[in-house]
Order: sequence, then C-alpha cells, then structure tokens
Amino acid sequence: MSLVHGTWEPRPATRWEDGFLSGNGHHGTLVFGEPNDERVVVTHHTLVRPNGAEQARPPRLAAELPALQDRLLAGELDAAESFTDHRDLQWVQPFHPAFQIRLRGTTGDAPGYHRSVDFTTGVTRTWFQGWDSEVFVSRADDVIVHRVTATDLEISLDHRLPGAPKDLGVGQGAVLTSEGALLTLRARYPGSDRAYTGVTLVQLTGGSVTLTPPGLRISGAESVLLLTRVVRHTGELDVMAEARALRELPLDHPALLDRHTALHRTAYARVTLDLDADPAERALPGSELLERPDSPALMERLFAAGRYHLLSASGLFPPRLTGLWTGDWDTAWAGAFTNDANVNLQTASAAAAALPEVTEALASLVHGQRDDWRENAHAIFGARGIVAPPHSDGESGLTYHFSREYPLHLWTAGADWLLKPLVDHDETIGTRDPRTAAALAEVAQFYEDFLTRTDTDGRLVVVPSYSPENRPAGASWGAINAAMDLSAARHALLTAAAYHPRDAARLRALADRLPPHRINDDGAIAEWAWPGLEDTYDHRHLSHLYGVWPLDEINPYDTPGLADAAHRALQLRGAENDSAHGHLHHALIAARLRDGERVAHALGQVLKGDFFHHSLMSAHYPNRDVYNADAAHTLPAVLVEMLVQSTPDRLVLLPALPDRYPQGQLLGVRTRFGAALDLVWTPRQATAVLRPTRSHRVELRTSSGTRPLDLVAGEDHVLRLEAW
Repeated sequence: MSLVHGTWEPRPATRWEDGFLSGNGHHGTLVFGEPNDERVVVTHHTLVRPNGAEQARPPRLAAELPALQDRLLAGELDAAESFTDHRDLQWVQPFHPAFQIRLRGTTGDAPGYHRSVDFTTGVTRTWFQGWDSEVFVSRADDVIVHRVTATDLEISLDHRLPGAPKDLGVGQGAVLTSEGALLTLRARYPGSDRAYTGVTLVQLTGGSVTLTPPGLRISGAESVLLLTRVVRHTGELDVMAEARALRELPLDHPALLDRHTALHRTAYARVTLDLDADPAERALPGSELLERPDSPALMERLFAAGRYHLLSASGLFPPRLTGLWTGDWDTAWAGAFTNDANVNLQTASAAAAALPEVTEALASLVHGQRDDWRENAHAIFGARGIVAPPHSDGESGLTYHFSREYPLHLWTAGADWLLKPLVDHDETIGTRDPRTAAALAEVAQFYEDFLTRTDTDGRLVVVPSYSPENRPAGASWGAINAAMDLSAARHALLTAAAYHPRDAARLRALADRLPPHRINDDGAIAEWAWPGLEDTYDHRHLSHLYGVWPLDEINPYDTPGLADAAHRALQLRGAENDSAHGHLHHALIAARLRDGERVAHALGQVLKGDFFHHSLMSAHYPNRDVYNADAAHTLPAVLVEMLVQSTPDRLVLLPALPDRYPQGQLLGVRTRFGAALDLVWTPRQATAVLRPTRSHRVELRTSSGTRPLDLVAGEDHVLRLEAW
C-alpha cells in the first residue's frame, strides 16, 4: 500500500465512526471491532426507513401566491410565514444501516495487529497473527467481497445496531450448501409492507461448517470467502434467486478483485496531489497524522482519502450527508441528500478532479426526480418547469420538508444549483448531455412563468425569495431578491439560452431584466438586494456568494468591483456553529477571490478543530461531533481551486496558494475548456503541461500577468512560469 494512497492504524477501531470504509456507490461497508470480533456494517443507498414521508406531497399553494407577492412587495416583512398549509415539519425517510456481519475468532491475543485501507483498490484489511481479513465492494459485480484467513470462526448476520427499531420484523436463515453455507436476514419495517433482505454466500476452502442458527461455525478452514448483497423490496423477496445470482459470480477472490480494481483504480488514479511531504510523516498512521494539522503529509492523505471516499460513495446516487455509511439508525438530519448546500459541496471536485462517475451519480439523482420537480413547480408556484426540493431521501424529489423557521418550499434556486456541476462536466468533455439540455429548458420555463413582478424601475423581482437557511436582520425568512436567487435565475436563463439557440434571444432578454446585486453600507454584497433588508452576518451558509462560487458571475477579472464587495462580504461572515461545510464553503469562495491566506485559515479551522475520525471520514462539528461527509468530500475541491481554476475561456494558475505549501505537483486535473493539466511548482518557478482535446484560445492568468493562450487539440502545451 502506498504511504499516500491509503491509511492505517496499529489499534482496533472500537467506535464504528473510526471503521475503515469501502463502497461502490450502491453497497457500502464499514469495518471495525475488537480482534476476534470483527464487525462489517453493511449499508446500501436505497435503505431509508418509512416514516410517513413516502406519502407526502408538496403544499398546494399556487392560488395564494399572488396575494403573498402583493403583501411582501407592500412591506409586510413577515407575510411569508403564513404561506403554508399549516402541516408539521416532515423529515424525509431517514437513511440507516442494514446489519453487521460478525466474525468471531478464537486466536486469543492479537500480536502484530494492523488495519489498513488501500485507496487504490478499495480493500480494507485487518491482520494479526492467525487472522487476515480483507473486504472490498466490487464496482464490477455490485457485491461485498470478504475473504478471511482464520482456522476457526463463527459467522452471523446481526441487525442489532444502535437505534434499530425494537419492532423491526426480523427473520433469519442459515442453510448448508455445496459451497459451504447461505445466510439470510430479512427485516420488515414496522407498520409497512417495505423490507430489505441481506443474502451472504459462504464458501470454504478446506475445513468444515456447522450450523448454529442463526449463524454458523467454521473449523479447520484454510480460508473463507463471503459474498453479500442487500435488496430493498416490498412483499417477499426470492432469496433463492438472489443466491443463484451470487453463485454465478466467480467464486475466486483474485478474479473478483481484478474485475473490481480495473474500474476502481482507473477512476481513483486519474488525479494525484504531492506536496513534497516528509517521508517520515507520510508513514504515520492516520490518527497520529491528524495530530499534525500543519503537516503537508496530512493534506496529501486527506486529499487522497477525500477522492477515495467520494468515489466509493457515488454510483446509484451521489453522497448523502453521511456519504454511503452509518453504523447507527439515528442518522443526523435523516442522512438525507441536503440540496441547499451539502450535495454540491461534496461533489464540487467531480469535474476538475476527473471523477465523471460522481457527476453521473448526481445526474442519476437529478434526472430520476424531474417528474417530482415538475409537481413542485406546479403545486407551489402554479408554474411550468421544475423546482428542486431542499431535501431528498433518494426516493422522492417532492418538496415537503419546510417549517416557519425553515421555509424551504420558497427556495427556487435549487435546480440551477444542482444542474451547475452537470454543466461543468459538459464543458469539460466538450459534449452537451441532452438530459442536461432538457432540464435547463424546464428551469427556464419556470422562470418565465414565475418572474412576473417588477419594481418601480421595471426590473424583475424574485418574490418570494429565500436565502438558505438565513433571514434578514429584523425580518422574516421569506423575503425578496435574495442574492442567490438572482444569480441562479440569471445563470439558468443564460445557460439555457446557450443550450437552446432558438430560444436564446427571449431567455437572454428575460435575464437582462433581473436587477443587479446590491452593495450594502458595509461595502459588501448584500444577501438580499431589496432595499431595507439588512444582512445577518453570523451564519454557516454563504448562499449570497453563489455568484462567486460555483458560478463565474463575480470574479476579480471581469467584475473587480463586485469581487471586492464579495470579498468584503466574506470578511464579515461569521462561522456561526462551526459547521464543517461552512468553513470549506468559505475556503472555496476565498480561492476564487485569490485570498490564499483566508483559504489557509478556513482549512485550519477544520484541520485544527478535530473534525476527522481515524477513518479519515469527517464530522459535522468540531471534536468529531456528528458523523458527516461534508469535510472529507469537499476538501479535495478546495485544494484544486487554490491551485487551478478554469472557465470555458480562462485558465488561472496558482490563484490562492497558501505559504505552507511552497512546492508540489497536482497531476491530471481537467479544465472546462477541454484540456487535462499537470502542474508542478517550487518557490521559484512553476510548470504546467496542458493536453487539450479541442482547439481553443483561452486567457491565461497568473500573478505575473495575463496573456492569450492558443491551444491545438492533440498537441501538448508546456507553460514555464518564472514568477507566479
């Protein structure tokens, strides 16, 4: 295992949060436990517990919308608080684990204990004298593969994880087979016809197996191979059909690993970061490295771990709040897809860091829910087109999670926000996905129907308007002309125009009627452009700077005045409750504004705040409070943005490099003008090698100036910069 592309520990993980992770974007595993009592928690993206939300619909408020708009425009600052059907807050169906595979050995002491995860293969391994256990989740065959070398052990499937409902209807089975044995666990949710079933095929090499229902005992084996799948279903599952499907796989560990590695390694290895770290620090276990927050070796490993975990959590869907993993049924905030910040932050590196698998996972979530998004637009706003929900469990894209203090049903920017990474991907590969084009057309339709009110200057007004999850000082949450809404509407209309030339003139004309951003008395971009709505600065979200990141609407090159005002807004922003996503969102915006020291400070808040578990998965709050993937998955995007930024017509090199990383190399990143890029830098010079896939002229920006750059498809272009 590479000292950078993996991590290890010399002690067991007694907390599930410290367990090493594997996944293929469908199934996930979390390995922890004491020697001779290994636990492999099995998860699946589809596992959400029915809680009534499966019948929830969006509120039918369209008929009341004109009256609400009249009241807000007349100055009734709390008018939106009554724009509701008075339901109680309904959370989406919460994500939960399936069960744990328990393996109990008889080796006594555990001399030489060592556990590790290899990011290049996705294999987690636990080793000590008399025991060798390897787990990976196959990207090729969608199966959990677990090989154990131990002479004697007991194996069982155990649903008893923290928070599991006491009235969960559990049935288990164990039968002998020609390979060894078959274990099954079916769990039916209380008061529901929905269930999930796990099937584990056990193959022995040597030795014998004895049933000890609901598990089994193995004696004298040379090795044991377990293949596991989980299926969520209604009614009864044909377990024998699932068992036959497992038997059709090659019951050979090296063959299964080779098939998986061909896909996983290729994706993972496309981009690498080297910060010229001390080899001695690179060799440290992750827990010790986390105690050195200023170490380049820590940043290298967290970049690698972030890419690994992001890839592993992306497939059927993009990452949830907890990625693809949890060892507890009581997941914070339902383990949802939280669309008003977290999903986009976690997937922010997908295009630039060459993980199209992540983009496709996001596309799967988006396009699988567009019918629901249409219902949101029609029911709440009486409009054509689509409106994205603030939260989703993966099954539903309907907006029903809202309350007085979180009137998330008023948020109209979500579709543009979620489609932006798909547009970035299209720019990167140079081909427009027809699914993205169709979705953009529907977003534009929504704005054509929704943007009907004007101010005294004839400018369009976004009303009602919501800036997640903040409110103006002294006013209510539902307001007018939130900066995010203005930027999203403008970007959606202009992007739809680019994808649909026949409609371009009409859509651009509508975009041109939107008001500009307002600069407040503090010299900062106001979170609400409507006069009289004052900023609330101490907040974890930075939605008002959407125009800086991820959009290109506000930047130091084309709009320097607005960029200065955005920088002032960033300076004034507090961290509120120290959420990891807030710090890293801050860092992404600071990088776009070329403030390397602010990037370093934001990163330091996370690295010095004890946000990372020994697994290198992260927490939502300092001191490893609340298991959450935001920091782990977003950190690679911050590091890319501080080194390389691109638009379809611009390349910016080393825009926000903190002093603590004086030399290094970032290899394999992609640009939005269709070129792969390798960057090497030292304190005295930098070299960039561009490998364009299409011919294009771009503007090159470095600290030493600006110049045009003519790229020819198929011809490498080497840039040597003596000053940057």
